[in-house]
Order: sequence, then C-alpha cells, then structure tokens
Amino acid sequence: MTSLLNKTFNNKKVLITGHTGFKGSWLAIWLRELGAEVIGYSLDPPTKPNNFELTNLKEKIIDIRADVRDYPKLEEVFFKYQPEIVFHLAAQAIVLTGFENPRETFDTNVQGTVNLLEVARKTSSVKTMIMITSDKCYKDQNVPWGYRENDTLGGSDPYSASKGMAELAISSYQKSFYDSSRDIVVASVRAGNVIGGGDFANYRIVPDSMKALMLGSQVTIRNPSSIRPWQHVLVPLSGYLNLAAMIQEKRHEYEGAWNFGPLEKTGITTAELADKLIELWGNGSWNHTKQEGAKKETMVLKLNWDKAAHFLKWSPAYNYEEALKSTVSWFSEYNKESMGKGDLYQLCADQIKSYTQKARDEEIQWALDT
Repeated sequence: MTSLLNKTFNNKKVLITGHTGFKGSWLAIWLRELGAEVIGYSLDPPTKPNNFELTNLKEKIIDIRADVRDYPKLEEVFFKYQPEIVFHLAAQAIVLTGFENPRETFDTNVQGTVNLLEVARKTSSVKTMIMITSDKCYKDQNVPWGYRENDTLGGSDPYSASKGMAELAISSYQKSFYDSSRDIVVASVRAGNVIGGGDFANYRIVPDSMKALMLGSQVTIRNPSSIRPWQHVLVPLSGYLNLAAMIQEKRHEYEGAWNFGPLEKTGITTAELADKLIELWGNGSWNHTKQEGAKKETMVLKLNWDKAAHFLKWSPAYNYEEALKSTVSWFSEYNKESMGKGDLYQLCADQIKSYTQKARDEEIQWALDT
C-alpha cells in the first residue's frame, strides 16, 4: 500500500518555479523523496547561505536559472520538459522589499504569474497548477476569526496588493480558459509566515532570530505584539501536495482558492514566538527596536482553513511549539556541522519523514495508505 502523495507524484514530471527559495527548496526535496522528476525554474538563491545550496539540490533535480518575467524562456522550458504538475512559488516575497522596489514587486508577482498561466494554457502536458500567493492577499479588515477564501482581496502595501492582483489574474484564467471543458485545472493557495530550517531571509523574525542566536547576539524585534499564523514550512506544503493530489484525481471539483493555516486559531504574537525560540535554543534575549520611518504592517493576520479541513480532510500535524522545535533542531545541526558542512539534504528528508509519520499518527488523510 502507498499513500495518496506517493501514488500521485511517483514518476511524475513536476515543475516548480522558485525552487531555489526557502519554501521551494523544501518542496523540491519532498517531491524528490516521493519519486517525482523535479524541474526547477528560478533565479539564483535569494540569500547566502541558503537551503538550496546547503542541501546540494542542484545535483539532484533539473536546475534551470531564469526569470518568470522572461516569457520566451518559460515557453522553451515548458515545451522541452512537458511537465504534468506545476507549483508556482517564484515571487518577490518580502513586505519591506516591496516598499523599496515596488515596480519589481508588481512585475514579478503579477506579470510573472500571468506569464506562467499563459504558457501553461498552451502546453498540452499540463494538468494541474498550484499557484502559491500569500495570506497577505486579503484586504486588511482586522477580522478576529481569520480570513476566509471568499473575503475581499486587497492590501495597501505593494507586496500585499501584488498578491491580491495575482489572485485576480488566477481567477480570471480559471474562469476564462480553464473551465470544465479543458484538461487543465488551476487552484490558488494562501498561507503565510512559514518557518523552518534553511530560511536565512532578512526582515523575518525566525531567521533573524536564529542568525542572532548563533552569533550570541541579542534578538531584535520590530513589532512584539503583531499576531501571525506561524506554521512550519511542511504544514502548508503538505496542503499544497494534498490539493494537487486531489485535483489529479477529481479535477475541477477542487479548483479555486484554498487557505492553509496553523492549528492555533488565536494566533501567536511575535514576542511569544521569540520567547519560545530563546527557550528552545537554551540562551539569549530579545529587545524591541522601533525603526525610524518604519512602514505600516498589518497587526493581526489570521487565516480560516475550515474549507481545507472539510473538503480535503487536511489539518496540520505540528502545533507552533513543534514547528519551533523542528526549526531550532535544524539550525542546531547546521551550527554544529561546521556551519552547514553536514548532510543537510538528509536532515531535511528526515524531518519530512518525521512530519509524515506524525500526520499518519494523527490519521490525517494524505499520510495514510490508500
């Protein structure tokens, strides 16, 4: 017997845009462990160090360096490799960078998405497209119960607005070109504030904290009272894979937008997160530094994932403390192994196995034998 994910992805051609990024590299590893032939399409890794290079993924998948804004290159790659399943993660993914480079943010997140939708429309091999946007695609209404998939899209800052615009483009293609008469099915997925080993991005509380703790420095926090749907990277990735598997099986029944969020319905503040990280690391402290001219960020951001729970029978296998334990464990191994000289691919693969086993113990559907 095999699980739903093994059955779906084994020997399938799967293309990932943004495979050199944090989430993309973890997704590439998981798909490779499931037996997929992974084609990666991305710019160079956004940070030094980074999970893509630390895990030596370049030697384990088809690695193509290109920009999603380059439509002719996208056409060339799709024509050559004929993928069946596509995961679109390539994006400008940092809110503060959106203020610094708004034009690039809109160009990458909106036009890049449209380019992928258009080239897939002309590629007969493509059956399933999972378009990753963000929890920040919703208009900021400070709702205490969490945003639902049919809530108003929007966002006042460039990054959030670009993600709302990408969602409108995805919906337009779905209704205009990917209707029930076509073989291709597209879905958008919304999750945010993912954490985990191998994330070295700036302006993110967990990687900033881990970098400080490894150096023995004090952790700096911009907004201690901000509430976010913190979740381990494997939580939403399990949702993306689960959704793609269901689309492969039941097609248009699962198109549209889907939220994937953490177990904690009330959300966790940045201060609580920092306290727990420091406790798990074993030493350290944090301070609140108010930045001059700081841009306004949403104070409360929560997602409602009842739709995924009901229709996919999906739920997270880790709570936020387990997510932080896994993250600290990864960075601890990285720190011990001469700053990343150990087998970090195997560490990631082992953490995927541990998460899958926890999901199986919890009897979450995607992890069970079919």
